[in-house]
Amino acid sequence: MKKQYYVNGKWVSSNKYKELHSPHTKEVIAQIPQATLQEVDIAIDIADEARKQMTALTAYERAAVLEHIAQLFIDHRQKAAEIISLEASKPIKYALGEIDRTIETYKFAAEEAKRLTGEMIPMDAAQNGANRFGYTIEQPIGVVGAITPFNFPQNLVAHKVGPAIAAGNTIVLKPASQTPLSALFLAELIDQTALPKGAFNVVTGSGKTIGDALIKSDKVKMITFTGSPAVGKGIRDRAGLKKVALELGSNSGLIIDKNVDLAQIVPKCVMGAFSNQGQVCISLQRTYVMDEVYDEFIEQFSTLTNKLVIGNPEDESTDISAMIHPDEQERALSWVQEAVEQGSKVISGGMIENGIFLPTILTNVGADSKVSCQEVFAPIVLVNRISSIDEGIDAINNSNFGLQAGIFTNDISTAFKASKELQVGGVMINDIPTYRVDQMPYGGVKDSGTGKEGIKYAIQEMTETKLVVWNQQ
Repeated sequence: MKKQYYVNGKWVSSNKYKELHSPHTKEVIAQIPQATLQEVDIAIDIADEARKQMTALTAYERAAVLEHIAQLFIDHRQKAAEIISLEASKPIKYALGEIDRTIETYKFAAEEAKRLTGEMIPMDAAQNGANRFGYTIEQPIGVVGAITPFNFPQNLVAHKVGPAIAAGNTIVLKPASQTPLSALFLAELIDQTALPKGAFNVVTGSGKTIGDALIKSDKVKMITFTGSPAVGKGIRDRAGLKKVALELGSNSGLIIDKNVDLAQIVPKCVMGAFSNQGQVCISLQRTYVMDEVYDEFIEQFSTLTNKLVIGNPEDESTDISAMIHPDEQERALSWVQEAVEQGSKVISGGMIENGIFLPTILTNVGADSKVSCQEVFAPIVLVNRISSIDEGIDAINNSNFGLQAGIFTNDISTAFKASKELQVGGVMINDIPTYRVDQMPYGGVKDSGTGKEGIKYAIQEMTETKLVVWNQQ
């Protein structure tokens, strides 16, 4: 089926199309238009022209649009989830969970649209500030270029579209090449709302073509990107004075202290390591377990992992299905093989079976192995033994990434120590690093990126603070 992209409230065809394949069945599921540079520039011009209509909307009206989007997702929850499962091979139960989070994200955006305020400045606190009245106002930045990944094709889009609308901006969205159907379905929903036409646009096609156009255009005032560090750094280096927000992934680590309840912890670790085939920015990738509980943890962890149901993503019982592309599965396999050659041991998985990369547990993994020091983005987790909490903290910090980390401990001093010393954007105490709710600030340090997501915090990135001072003399 030939699809069209969405600009200025209209569905647009292109001269060039590309086949979209199901990661699970490998069948062609759609023909996706490949927008040209000229077509992207037209979308940017349209978004720029729509700014006046967007800034004319009241906070109440922007909130109403976002509430309407949330309600439309409630009404079409099953269909939205089935699209994700089809194009991303995400097991349907996790796809439904993503839509539930997407609904929350747009609701949070609706609430924050009504809270967008500046602050009073105590001008007379300065010697030369007498008789002056000062305040700030938050104004929309303008056209936002949003480039989104495949792994959460609705919720991570919502984290860019929601705050952009809440702040009064216009958007040109470039979805991941493997998951354009979700973005086009979002366009179908937004088309039913009172959002001004041209304020939200979806262009599909080459990441290089569309990304270059967004970066080069003087009309685009901000780029918000979720994806690989290499691409993110390239955007930052070429963006000039544009605002840039980058969420670039991680190799998230977890420490498990002695004297903890493994029966409560292990199921969370299995979920954190293997949900969505490990294709999660904060997927549990590195686990450091104290000597005293290491053997028991390995036994429980491998037992539960081996019970995961592997198969068709459309089956409600499926836990693990195909990764996004066969090449990614082969890459993951080569990384496991490298780790084994360097002395690691495969406890579970470590192979491709019936076109699916099996959930894999590795032990005795060196810090220089790719499965440790790079972002694996696959259902692979390492479990290494440590003899002290300091050793675990040092191991987690020995990384170019720093998005989120976790620690399970019953010692409050240990928890405080970890919260201070872990070099990451978020520390989860007595939880896996994969934990996220959509209103919390979310962003990392080092190669994990710049800027924060989480609706309130993304809005701060998408607005300009203007100071107003009245001289009352």
